[in-house]
Amino acid sequence: MKPLKVLVVDDSVMNRRTLTSLLQRQPDVEVVGAAADGDEALRLVAALQPDLITLDLEMPRMDGFTFLRLLMANRPTPVVVISSHAAKENVFRALEVGAIDFITKPDQLLTGAAESIRSQLEVILKVVRQLSPTGVSRERGAAPKAVPRSSDTASLQSSHGVRRLVVVAASTGGPAALVELFAVLPRSSNTTVVVAQHMPDQFTPAFAQRLGRQSALKVLEAEHRTVLEPGMGIICPGGRSVELVREDGKIVTRVRQPDATDRYAPSADRLFKSAAEVMGENVVGVVLTGMGSDGTQGALAIKRARGLVLAEAEATAVVYGMPKVAIQSGAVDEVLPLPALIQRLVDLLS
Repeated sequence: MKPLKVLVVDDSVMNRRTLTSLLQRQPDVEVVGAAADGDEALRLVAALQPDLITLDLEMPRMDGFTFLRLLMANRPTPVVVISSHAAKENVFRALEVGAIDFITKPDQLLTGAAESIRSQLEVILKVVRQLSPTGVSRERGAAPKAVPRSSDTASLQSSHGVRRLVVVAASTGGPAALVELFAVLPRSSNTTVVVAQHMPDQFTPAFAQRLGRQSALKVLEAEHRTVLEPGMGIICPGGRSVELVREDGKIVTRVRQPDATDRYAPSADRLFKSAAEVMGENVVGVVLTGMGSDGTQGALAIKRARGLVLAEAEATAVVYGMPKVAIQSGAVDEVLPLPALIQRLVDLLS
């Protein structure tokens, strides 16, 4: 296998050395260079043409955001942000600019503490090796616009309670796609949107807040027994599994610790299956970009309940893993590039 060429970008000499050491201990990985700021990193990208870049965001001369914008405009390359828990908002900004994922780290990457991020690095390296042919250069096209409410939807405005669920599965590349989605979704009088995005628990509260600030939906992180209401967007908390159940005529969340059958937490499969049980044919399942197969078994459950299943097309998926497996299972009704998929959901909620 051809070695994966990695460029390390961090203004800390110690962090550069520690990350280089961790990466070089991975099989089939070659650290081809290290840069202390974005300006130096751009020159090294042109000379070394790396397959992956690890990026610190706060650097002198040229910061990580400026570097990302210039990189994506001139030579789109997979970038993973390595950031502390305290920099949540910066991480989400970087994902919107074009980073494919992030790794959490202590304030200083001392050798002992750095061992905690080794498993995260291994996952990222696997992701980069199976990136779709389009890589991170996603042909999104024009952003959809919310359309006026139809007369059928208007007739439901006096109705209290959820009549339809949209459940979304996403992993690597998902945060940026969800930002696009929530920015244009209209607030529906009969629909709730629930998202299982693979993300550490330290980040999901801030991610829900960020989506809520730019969305017409009321967005929050799920707590145990959160009551679903029309026009609400719910983000499953990281590290826990979420199911939907009926209690006293209402649909509520059941938040629990993952068990041995959950390969991911939050689990899209668990969310999708429970949605199919409580709403049957009135469920729309959406499988977005990501590595692995989470969401496929849940999509099959929605299909059996006669609901609708959409999947992101390979042309726009950062990682064509989760949608591909779902499509191959026969559960998917429509395969759409991200802009068309978003417009389809806008139409459904309008």
